[in-house]
Amino acid sequence: MSHAAVLVEDGNGVRTLVLNRPEKRNALTGAMYSALAEALTGAATDDTVGAVLIQGSGGSFTAGNDLADFLASPTLSADTPVMRFLRALATFPKPVVAAVEGHAVGVGTTLLMHCDLVYAAPTAHFAMPFVSLGLVPEAGSSVLAARLLGHPRAAAMLMAGEALTADGAEAAGLINAVIPSETLYEHAAAKAAALAAKPRAAMANTKALMRHDTPQVLEAMAREATLFAQALTSPEAKAAFQAFLSKGR
Repeated sequence: MSHAAVLVEDGNGVRTLVLNRPEKRNALTGAMYSALAEALTGAATDDTVGAVLIQGSGGSFTAGNDLADFLASPTLSADTPVMRFLRALATFPKPVVAAVEGHAVGVGTTLLMHCDLVYAAPTAHFAMPFVSLGLVPEAGSSVLAARLLGHPRAAAMLMAGEALTADGAEAAGLINAVIPSETLYEHAAAKAAALAAKPRAAMANTKALMRHDTPQVLEAMAREATLFAQALTSPEAKAAFQAFLSKGR
């Protein structure tokens, strides 16, 4: 099930998904989204898996979408890898824990809104620079960000492009706690294992009750995807992408 850039490891009732493209700060490609979607879909019906842990490698969580890869296939229909992953995550019936170190940009932040417990190292940096790239929010963040953070903070991040430090993210309610870098992954793994060890039916029912508005979130995702795909081919987005990609040369 593992992909070269997405490592899948099972143990202690936990399926750990490691974003493993450190040379690109774990920027996500279509192939990585496919691997993540497959791993989540499989874990949903695997009785040996009681929880999922998502983390990065090389000191970063993820820098978001790999723009060059994303622009090669700019459609966002329901069967594209990114949409399959987002739906699998939004509807996942078991607990999801995330461990964040370094950059969590774009989808690196929005996917956290679908996780149940999130822990971050002091180095973590959370940003959703969609508007700056001529784009719109994704992954249901147009509704989830305001719900989690309150409208003023959500607007500051989604509209003004302001970022959060680890301490700021904890204060805003985006993450559960800031954990020293040297113990972050151990801490998150222990939390995931503890959740996996609890009564499964009670856990599933509790998550379903807490996520009762998932249909509305999926509707928001679909609206976002339509506008996002349109924005990808807009002149302002193309100019922003060119400027961004030029910085990396």
